[in-house]
Amino acid sequence: MNISIICFSMTGLETGEKLQKALKTEGEQVTLAKKSRYLPDSVSISTSQWAGEQFQAGKDGVIFIGACGIAVRSIAPYIAGKKTDPAVLVIDECGQFVISLLSGHLGGANELAVRCAGYLHATPVVTTATDLHSRFAVDVFAKKNGCAIFHMKAAKEASAALLAGEKIGFYSEFPWEGDLPDGLVLCGKDGIPSTTGTGQRNASAGEVPETGIAVTLHRSCLPFTNTVHVVPPAAVLGMGCRKGKDAASIQSAAIECLQEADLYKEALHSIASIDLKKEEPGLLSLAESWHLLFETFTEEELKAVKGEFTPSKFVKKITGVDNVCERSAVLASGQGTLIRKKTGRDGVTTALAAGNRRIHFE
Repeated sequence: MNISIICFSMTGLETGEKLQKALKTEGEQVTLAKKSRYLPDSVSISTSQWAGEQFQAGKDGVIFIGACGIAVRSIAPYIAGKKTDPAVLVIDECGQFVISLLSGHLGGANELAVRCAGYLHATPVVTTATDLHSRFAVDVFAKKNGCAIFHMKAAKEASAALLAGEKIGFYSEFPWEGDLPDGLVLCGKDGIPSTTGTGQRNASAGEVPETGIAVTLHRSCLPFTNTVHVVPPAAVLGMGCRKGKDAASIQSAAIECLQEADLYKEALHSIASIDLKKEEPGLLSLAESWHLLFETFTEEELKAVKGEFTPSKFVKKITGVDNVCERSAVLASGQGTLIRKKTGRDGVTTALAAGNRRIHFE
């Protein structure tokens, strides 16, 4: 994690230096700022401006060593949402209490608070209801599995239902490891409770849950009235294009491919092609703008991929391989399953493959 700490007194500085040393020992990147005329090298900007710079810099954690009021007033203008806000902690200057103030689950503030409390021999203060009652939290589940999460209103409904002692549904397009947590009922794609997830009715499971979780790549997968989407980055977008194809056309083709396949962009793990395209500006631009890895493979590697692919004499003449987009997608997904075959649009070809992802319950 990349963490920024700010303190406001000599005692707070001692606590901050102790915490900084401990976090650095664990491999974290940590900076320590001071805001007091009694401390050397104090920052000249306001605490609020300092906080804004940390938020804008994309810091993973922001820690205030001082009063809660200072932290609340400083971060208030920059709070955007659970998916983007960093973990914010407040620690009293004597290092007795470590409070998880903002972004407890998705930002990791609760976990960071417990860690910091351990370093300081302090008491962690976590107020999130699901943590207090030791209930399953879908946002924590998504984060620990490296997944994106969508439909946050439904996520709140899921937490409320579990806290009220009700059952919620669980459906997954992917296999999982571990035991299904208390309160979750295994369901099929149609939302019907089942014993195997294949849609077989389980009389003991009770009524069809109104709220539930779907681990899926697909936007239209809605087994429950209130469905939370947990989206693993398990798919690969295979691409080919004419040399020098403009970036706008390449991005348009990629967007259309995902829309027609009903996939979230967040379901993508990477973009793949042949090594002849490793310096193709339009493909590089797409990978950069979408924050995806761009993988390329040699002719020999693509030829060795097993499966049935859409052949093209023209592509083979140019690249030596009968199909680039499908083969590269399958190879980059770890010899996964081709879920959308080759489609050509204005000099750009696309295909999608999904890897053999597994979901974990602790």
